[in-house]
Amino acid sequence: MVRFCYVPRPDAEMPLAAGTKVTTPVSVGALLPAIGITKHRLKRLEAVVLVREQRENGKQDLAYNARPLVLCGIPLRRPPNTLLTHSRRSGRFFLNILGHPHYGLPFSQDRVIPIWVVTLALRQKSRAGRFRRASEMLDFFNLPADGYHYRRIIQGFKRIFSATIFFGTEDQPAGDHMLDWSRFHFFDRMKLWFNTGEAATEATPEESRNIITLSESFYREVDQHRIPVECQVVAALARAPGVLDLYLWTAWKSWTINGAPAHIPLSGPTGLSQQLGTKEYSRDRRFRGKLLCWLRQIKAFWPQCPASISPCGRYLVVQSSKSSPAIHPAKA
Repeated sequence: MVRFCYVPRPDAEMPLAAGTKVTTPVSVGALLPAIGITKHRLKRLEAVVLVREQRENGKQDLAYNARPLVLCGIPLRRPPNTLLTHSRRSGRFFLNILGHPHYGLPFSQDRVIPIWVVTLALRQKSRAGRFRRASEMLDFFNLPADGYHYRRIIQGFKRIFSATIFFGTEDQPAGDHMLDWSRFHFFDRMKLWFNTGEAATEATPEESRNIITLSESFYREVDQHRIPVECQVVAALARAPGVLDLYLWTAWKSWTINGAPAHIPLSGPTGLSQQLGTKEYSRDRRFRGKLLCWLRQIKAFWPQCPASISPCGRYLVVQSSKSSPAIHPAKA
């Protein structure tokens, strides 16, 4: 979105009365260095305004995410090549991911790939999601359709395709240990055509048949427990995976709360640090400082976000969002 403003500029070709000023349109982009706002920050501000307007008008563009990846995050940064396991726990739920020796574990922006594929499958009501061009995913999340992002997406698809997930619960009702585990991989089959050049070209009829087939167990999981997410928020926070994880987790968690607020420890075996895709912090205050920074960014998109750090600094307090949810039902 390009905005214009008017600044005074004298015009030598037109005689003017004394004290008269002539204005001419100037792109806001030309003024950004002078007023101290970067283009990246301007795009973020425009995204914040758009998200708030869509929520207020009940016209949100929704996508869907898988429950395991909302409850438990994948790594925020690239893990070492020798690390091929990733484990997270959220209450009674756990998530274990096994990476492929050649491609490694999914990380960072790879988390938006399942969102797009799950949305595609649910909208088409089929395990086999079909699309014409690989650039459709980049357009979906407002990512540049250049060579770097094409190659980044290709590598992400390889990491996700080759990963295996263990997701389930461990309960002890009446003193008896009960296991409810599911083992699945994301996709059964991928047939993708990518243009890895700097500029995208039209696909031939044979190349336009891109297909991603979700595994039956994964499709059953997302179909039975689909979690709506806001497309514009995912697009705006695609380069900030930690903020995105906390936003999606808080939107889901606050919607499930009825009555008294939930107090989630920041650290420890049941803490928030074991649920998100964050790295291990040597000191609790560093993780607490990171959460405060993330919450400030989240509340820009969602001012009524019902999450805050407790006065003692050891808990994240989450209240019910039933009165002001992140996902608003469409108005009649």
